[in-house]
Amino acid sequence: MLSNLEKYQIILASKSPRRKELLNALGVNFFIKTQEELEEIYPDTLQGAEIVEFLAKQKSNFFEIKNNELIISADTIVCVENKVLGKPTNEIEAKKMLSLLSGKTHQVFTGVCIRTREKESVFSVASSVTFANLTEEEIDFYIKHFRPLDKAGAYGIQEWIGFIGIQSISGSYWNVMGLPLQRLYQELKKF
Repeated sequence: MLSNLEKYQIILASKSPRRKELLNALGVNFFIKTQEELEEIYPDTLQGAEIVEFLAKQKSNFFEIKNNELIISADTIVCVENKVLGKPTNEIEAKKMLSLLSGKTHQVFTGVCIRTREKESVFSVASSVTFANLTEEEIDFYIKHFRPLDKAGAYGIQEWIGFIGIQSISGSYWNVMGLPLQRLYQELKKF
């Protein structure tokens, strides 16, 4: 599948091991190329899907694309009670994030930018996730054993906290992991 991509050298512009795993599972041959830590700044007038689309495009624009290259960049955020949760900077912030998510429904937005020299596609996918009430002990256990400092909202749906804490999900599971595979596949078919 995706034989139309054979003419491209595909670059995943992400350090995320989850995105790497997911793109591999899609059957795409690619290599990883990243910039040093980029400061993720966006206009404060943006919300939800607009934020992740802006950041995904910003990440893509850091690369000069050669004739045969296709770059895929992405960004994920969690939104709850009109607050945007990115990656926590430390365990205290992770605990605050998980405590805020406990017993509530939140939205996960992932923005993706696919770009060649001739074409660009920027899109986002939203999913709603409902957490059960988490105890302080459960939150502390998760943070200590899984160190979720590299994850938006301080959790990975595919990890222990997802097994015991997520009551329901509406939308793409893969989106919550950080790469909306079904939509990405559809968009890649157009290149």
